[in-house]
Amino acid sequence: MNLSMKWLNDYVKADMPIKDYCHALTMAGQKVECYEIEGAEISNVVVGKILSVVPHENSDHLVVCQVEVGKENPIQIVTGASNVNAGDIVPVAMDGSTLPGGIKIKRGKLRGVESNGMLCSLGELGLDKRDFPYAIEDGIFIMQEDCKVGQDIRSAIGLNDTSVEFEITSNRPDCLSVIGLARETAAAFNRPLTVNAPEFNGVEGDINELLKVDIHNAEKCPRYCAGIVKNVKIEPSPRWMRERLRASGVRPINNFVDITNYVMLEYGQPMHAFDLRYVEGSHINVRNAVNGEKIMTLDGVERELTEDMLVIADEKKPVAVAGVMGGEYSGIMEDTTTVVFESAYFEPSQVRRTSKKLKLKSDASSRYEKGVDPFISMVCLKRAFQLVEELGAGEVLNTVIDCDYLNYDEKCIVEFDHAWINDFLGTDIPKTDMVDYLTRLGFTFEGDTIVAPSFRIDIEGRADIAEEVARIYGYNNIPSTDFRGVAKAEFTEEQKFVRTLRNTAVSLGGYEIATYSFVSPKYFDKIKLPENSRLRKTVKIVNPLGEDTSVMRTSTIPSMLDVLSFNYNNRNEKACLFEISKEYIPVEEKRSYQGGDAFLVNSGKPRHEYEYQLPDELQRLTIGMYGGNADFYTLKGIIEQIFAELNIKDVEYIRACDCEIFDEKYALHPGRSAVILKNGKYLGIMGEIHPEVQDNYELGAKTYVAKLNIPELMETANEKITYRPLPKFPATTRDLSLIVDDEVPVAELEKAIRGAVGKILEKVTLFDVYKGKQIEDGKKSVSYSIFMRSHEGTLTDEQADSAMKKALKALANIGAKLRG
Repeated sequence: MNLSMKWLNDYVKADMPIKDYCHALTMAGQKVECYEIEGAEISNVVVGKILSVVPHENSDHLVVCQVEVGKENPIQIVTGASNVNAGDIVPVAMDGSTLPGGIKIKRGKLRGVESNGMLCSLGELGLDKRDFPYAIEDGIFIMQEDCKVGQDIRSAIGLNDTSVEFEITSNRPDCLSVIGLARETAAAFNRPLTVNAPEFNGVEGDINELLKVDIHNAEKCPRYCAGIVKNVKIEPSPRWMRERLRASGVRPINNFVDITNYVMLEYGQPMHAFDLRYVEGSHINVRNAVNGEKIMTLDGVERELTEDMLVIADEKKPVAVAGVMGGEYSGIMEDTTTVVFESAYFEPSQVRRTSKKLKLKSDASSRYEKGVDPFISMVCLKRAFQLVEELGAGEVLNTVIDCDYLNYDEKCIVEFDHAWINDFLGTDIPKTDMVDYLTRLGFTFEGDTIVAPSFRIDIEGRADIAEEVARIYGYNNIPSTDFRGVAKAEFTEEQKFVRTLRNTAVSLGGYEIATYSFVSPKYFDKIKLPENSRLRKTVKIVNPLGEDTSVMRTSTIPSMLDVLSFNYNNRNEKACLFEISKEYIPVEEKRSYQGGDAFLVNSGKPRHEYEYQLPDELQRLTIGMYGGNADFYTLKGIIEQIFAELNIKDVEYIRACDCEIFDEKYALHPGRSAVILKNGKYLGIMGEIHPEVQDNYELGAKTYVAKLNIPELMETANEKITYRPLPKFPATTRDLSLIVDDEVPVAELEKAIRGAVGKILEKVTLFDVYKGKQIEDGKKSVSYSIFMRSHEGTLTDEQADSAMKKALKALANIGAKLRG
């Protein structure tokens, strides 16, 4: 809503600095977006009078003008305009002046003749023919205004208003009007508000002889007022009206259209004017449309109507879509002689539904759908007729039609308890002050109750009254207090855990990313998921932005690969990224915990039982990397460091290809991927991307990803940290070189060693894996360093040898023997 400060001063004195005004209204609850001073870019442009016009001596299209500008001597200006004559009053841009668009005017010479400024057209002043209809589009602006030579051009042509732009919230449609904002201004500055009841004289005549109005749906249109103007004169509006419309962001058209726009801006009530000759049978029917009925609206588009839409119709056809837009032949033409003015109240929700179905938005619909004051229809009709008479635009009949089905006994009455309001706000405002604030805003009192004015459709209860008191008292005057009965805000255990994960990942060189939770079903093909994979059962979005965002993801790995691919194809040589996000598993599947593992199996229940349930949202930490030192062991080292930070020990890594429940293993290299376990609980999966998947994502470097299950990590993490003193006794080291089948994972060998050596084992380190001429086919040599230490005393050779014998026995059970 753009507010003209000149217009505002008709109702309340607003002579304060504009910045103070904007601040005060914002603090009072009406947010100011910005303000604009008309003609602010124009400087040193004055009214001039042309004294003489002579041809240029060196040009056949230029003329030399002597121009009086209010100084002792006239100035000389050279122009190419052909419409200037001696005696004309024109805008003159002096030497050093500025014009809209940052244009600067300086003296100079044109074809050898000195020119000390420029004569201006409408366009050069930022105006057009609608602002001054008597002017010509191309040529110097020959002014017909009542002004003085030498007067600043902005004041001479009324280009000196200040427009304030408000962001009006949907619950305050009363402020989509000059009077509404004037009321807010008067309340904020405690100044008197003057709004006079409109009056018109009219001419004798019975409107019922010329027009009939019937409302066939009083629920959607409880009030419809109509009046007639005869012998109309279609012409431009006076300058004062054009100025106010322009400052409000509305371009003037003609006097009748401008009057309807003026009343709408002034009162917030949309109005419409019909040419009576196009209302067949002189009969207006407010009714529901017939299915398939069509209307050509003012924007030139033919629209098909449905029976739930309300229309204004004559005896044969719709002439307007109620509350939205008029029909093609309902507008005011140059040869119009008799005009019907409409001022009505239409139920907001039906206007909004109709507007959305027709995909048709207008100033009228935006106001009606928020809700206008149902009781001002007749007031606005009278105001329109007052303006018609003031502009001499026609003869107004002194009788009107008022079809009124409103319930005047229905009022919004709220208990007024000043003690409750103070307790609610945490203030100590006297009751008399509260009464004063509310009275300024138009509220009235009936004993211990307060009656909201009809234009305040947002008032429902005591909290709304408290808000009105607070905003006039000043939010900045309310002391800061702690919430009573509310515990101090703290992170949840899950939030603390995720925070630790994030900090650890960053400390290890990762960059955090954020991706969309909705993805394309094609992602499943790109990561080679089997056709029967449980991960292909997704939550589908009812109204997606497109196919690429049509389902909720069941795996975060494709999202990570997308970002890695984007970085690689934008020539980033290396990347180490992580994301903490969620997977969305449909509720038609349930969790099954077998030995502590968390995977999904079909529940066997009918789909309809889950139709209205939300999916399971499982939080994951996803890591992705390529380039630089990225390899399987670097990724494994990052994961192990995360486990160390979470105090998760004795983690196992098994080959992903041996694990049946992880469908994401198909996205990974079968020989360079692993599933991570702790006491049978699956913590995640990691490995190198399968070459085919790598090609699908156009990744030209070996790429590695890992996905860790955050809920399972939380269950496994050990917050208790046990102090261990520095060792007092030396360690004993033994090396083992083993021959074992090539298929046996080294992790299985390490597990056997740990189980056999027992509590004196401090560390097992793999230092060599060899396959060559000295090793038979199908075998490999694996070498370990085993560190043993006792905290009770120095280990003897007998204790160390005994531990090694146990280890060799355990290793023999899985086919490993000492290398000869």
